[in-house]
Amino acid sequence: MIKLKPLVISIAIPLLVGGLSSLLTRGGFADYSAVIQPAFAPPPWLFPIVWTVLYILMGISCYMIYTSRHPLRSDALKIYTAQLTFNFLWPLLFFLLKGFLLSFIWLLLLDMLITAMILVFFRIKPLAGLLQLPYLTWCIFASVLNFSVWLLNR
Repeated sequence: MIKLKPLVISIAIPLLVGGLSSLLTRGGFADYSAVIQPAFAPPPWLFPIVWTVLYILMGISCYMIYTSRHPLRSDALKIYTAQLTFNFLWPLLFFLLKGFLLSFIWLLLLDMLITAMILVFFRIKPLAGLLQLPYLTWCIFASVLNFSVWLLNR
């Protein structure tokens, strides 16, 4: 049985975190178009669409873990919170500080946190782990893109 209030809250949290991060970096994102970008860089309009879908999947996955009674639940939610914090801070490093190398290293750490989260989520509820795979895939792509931006603009 779906518990509506925890589901809505679980989805709202990553959407709000992403929205706040986006709001804080709005001016920096405009400057992003001025940096040299690799040929495989997606168009700017794609980012909010992808991130919205990923945040919704993230929230659904978190809800599945939150409502479980598995002994690893607390550890899983701590890793989830850590990766969400790293996710929030990355755009500040990249867009506002223009720390392309630092933000690349930060993304590598985020990729590792997401991987750890997926592994523990999968142990608790396999579907919760699987729902995070698009997020990991996108963040790995973002890592390659971030590294390429650093190489082209150093």
